[in-house]
Amino acid sequence: MNLQELNAYAVAGKVDELNLISMEGGIYLLEARMHGAAYPLSDARGQMFHLRSVEHAREVLHSFPKLNFNLVHTLVHDEMCGLGDVEEHLKVPIDLGYSRQG
Repeated sequence: MNLQELNAYAVAGKVDELNLISMEGGIYLLEARMHGAAYPLSDARGQMFHLRSVEHAREVLHSFPKLNFNLVHTLVHDEMCGLGDVEEHLKVPIDLGYSRQG
C-alpha cells in the first residue's frame, strides 16, 4: 500500500489504526491496520516507506483525516534472549498534532 492508497482508505473510514513502528537505527516504518490485518506502507519504488521521527510522520500525514495513531516499540530484549516471535510490543497512542475536522 502506498501513501495515496492509505489516504483513500482513511477518507473512506476503513483504517482501524495507524502504527509508527520504531526500529533499531532510528528508522520508523508506517503500518495501517484494517480488519485485523497489517498493511505496511511502501514508497514509490515499492520499498518500505521509511520515516525519520514522529514529527516526520506528522508532516507526511498532515492532510489525512483524524486517525488512531500509535507509536510501537518492539521489545528487543526478548528477541535477543532467543524467545522467538514475541508478540508483545510497547504501543503508545500519540496525537498527529493537528485538529482537522472529519
